[in-house]
Parts: sequence; C-alpha cells; structure tokens
Amino acid sequence: MKPILLVEDNPDDEELTLRAFRKNNIRNEIVVARDGVEALDYLFATGGHADREPGTPQVILLDLKLPRLDGLEVLRRIRSDERTKLIPVVILTSSREEQDLVDGYSLGCNSYVRKPVNFDEFMEAARQLGMYWLLLNEASPR
Repeated sequence: MKPILLVEDNPDDEELTLRAFRKNNIRNEIVVARDGVEALDYLFATGGHADREPGTPQVILLDLKLPRLDGLEVLRRIRSDERTKLIPVVILTSSREEQDLVDGYSLGCNSYVRKPVNFDEFMEAARQLGMYWLLLNEASPR
C-alpha cells in the first residue's frame, strides 16, 4: 500500500486531516511535509530524505500557501520530472483566490479542493478524498 503525502504547514489542518483519515479507516501511511522544500526532498529522496527507499505516493495532498517554496512551485516541479509527473496531486487549500485555482489546473493538478472551515464538513471532505483517490481512482502503473 503506497503512502499519502500530505504537504501542510498548519498544525491544526494537519491534525484534522490525520484524524479524518483515521476515523474513516484510511490505513495508508501518511507522510507529512511541512513546507515545499521538504515535500520535494521526500519525492526526490534528497536532503533530509536522502536515505529513504525510492517510491512514489498514492496521492499528494498539497496546500498552496507554504513556507520556503509555495505549493504552485512544488506542483510545477512535480509535473516537470518524469519520475513524479503522473502522481495524482490534489490541491487542498483555504485559498479563495481564483488565480490560484486557474494556476493549479494550468500546472496540472488533478483536483482542487477548498478546505471547509466547519469541522464536520472538513471531516466529510477528507473522507471523500480518501475514498476517491485510494479506492475508486485507477492510478497510473508507473
């Protein structure tokens, strides 16, 4: 079972996402990167992740407003590399900026989800994301 890469700098949103996945019996390992540089280090086995086994996550849940390197630049780099360009990327953000939505799809995200503010709605959104990307979606074999 491949892991999920959660790229999230907000500890509260991270905990809500992890809690929602646990509550909905999503058993994939969840790797958390707290900024864009850490996410790329994980994906390309560099920096603090240079010793990890190669492999790609099942799905990347990517926030946009990240320290050190923003989510759109992370997405740009993911899509420009043969090793990672086919990994499903779901932008999971609180951004209400239309330009972020347009830029996310232009750079190749597979889905764009605005984080609900309400706890129950957030839990339901996380459940649906998990069900779709882990159970229903047919991932690329590469």
